[in-house]
Amino acid sequence: MSGIPIDETGRFAGYASVFSQVDGGGDVVMPGAFARTLARRGAERIRMLFQHDPKEPVGTWERVVEDGFGLWVEGRLVPGVPRADALRRLIERGAIDGLSIGFRTVRATREAKSGHRRLWQVDLWEISIVSFPMMEGARIAGVPSENRLQRALQQTISLLKTSQ
Repeated sequence: MSGIPIDETGRFAGYASVFSQVDGGGDVVMPGAFARTLARRGAERIRMLFQHDPKEPVGTWERVVEDGFGLWVEGRLVPGVPRADALRRLIERGAIDGLSIGFRTVRATREAKSGHRRLWQVDLWEISIVSFPMMEGARIAGVPSENRLQRALQQTISLLKTSQ
C-alpha cells in the first residue's frame, strides 16, 4: 500500500464529508448543510481531534469549505504533540486515513421509504482523524497543493468500484 501524502510540516487535506451519500448510520449530508456554521465559526473554531476525543486535540484546521463534492478540509498536525507525531507517521504509511465530523443536527428530514435521515443544516463542532469513518468517502486525500478536482474524481471512482 502506498503512503498518503502529508508534507514535512504535517499538512494534509481531504474530504471530511461527502454530499448526497448514505453513511454507515443512514445519514445523508446535503449540499449547504455546513454553510451557516462555517460563516459563523470559520475553520479556526472547528477542532481537529483524534477519534472524536476532546482530550486528544492533534492539530488545527486551516481551511474548511464546501465544494461541489463535499466538505473539503486542509489542516496541520501540531509537531511535538505525541499523538500528532504518531498520526503523521501513520498517515505517511497509509495506516490511517479516515476523517469524521462531530456535529449537532439543526435541521433534518427522514425519508419514509428508506429511513435515511437527510441533514440539511448541521452545527459542526469538530473534525476527527479516525480509523473507521462512517462515511466511506471521508478520507485524507493528500497535501493541499494537489489538484482537488483530480482527488475528487479518484475518490468517486474508488467509491463506485467498492459499491459494485
